[in-house]
This record gives sequence, structure tokens and C-alpha cells, in this order.
Amino acid sequence: MTDRTWTVYLSGEIHSDWRERIADGIKAANLPIELTAPVTDHGRSDACGVDILGAEDTAFWADHKSAKMNALRTRTLIEEADIVVVRFGDKFRQWNAAFDAGYAAALGISIITLHDADLTHPLKEVDAVALAVAQTPQQVVRALKYTLTGEL
Repeated sequence: MTDRTWTVYLSGEIHSDWRERIADGIKAANLPIELTAPVTDHGRSDACGVDILGAEDTAFWADHKSAKMNALRTRTLIEEADIVVVRFGDKFRQWNAAFDAGYAAALGISIITLHDADLTHPLKEVDAVALAVAQTPQQVVRALKYTLTGEL
């Protein structure tokens, strides 16, 4: 076991329980991992710019403000992460998750992608920079356990 606490940033899809399943698996395995994530309340994330910095006349500028406000959090947490797990779901296109993966890759931070097999082709470039490509949260937990402990 490692003597330090690792930081793992959980990026991506917000419409399923994958984050909770990873957190539960980490707890069950007693791994020294701190999990961080973006704001996962969709409405709050979309509205934060105008709620904090003031109203805008167009959706473009309202979204622009919110994107920047959210980037204050996501950039900082990705930069502090030892590993970034990026989940791509099938309901919505997660452009922000792809951006997070690219940002982590540019910083040299290790990436694990998490997605169903039917997304392999559209995510081939993202998967090419990932050090592991998982299809289940349990595989992510096992990859983290192996990384931290060397145990299968």
C-alpha cells in the first residue's frame, strides 16, 4: 500500500451513478484516494455565470460566463489530480469530458476512460491517450487498486 493519498478527478457524464459506484468500490477496497469532480448539478452548472456575475442578453454570453466559472473549478482540480477518470455516457455528447481528457493529457496526467464498447470508435483518439480503457466502474476500481497496491 502507498503511504500517500492519491487524488482522482472524476470527469464526464452526470446522468448515472458511476461516481457513486467508484466511490463505494474505493471505500470497500480501503484505498487511500480522495475523489474530486466538477459540479454535477446541471442547472447550477449552467446558471452559475449569470447568477454570480450578472445577466446577459444572449445565451452565448451566459454560457460563456458559466463555462469560465466552471473552468475555475475543473482546471484546478484536474491540475491537482494524480489520475483523471473520464466517463462518456450514451445519452448526451460530453464535449466537456473530451476537453477534460485533452487538458489532462496535455498536462501529462494519467487518464482512465470509462465507456461502453459501442463508443470505442468515436472515442478512439481519447482512448489512444488513456492508460486504461474501462467499461465498468468496477474495472476502474480494480485499475486504481492495482496502481496503488500492485494487487490484482
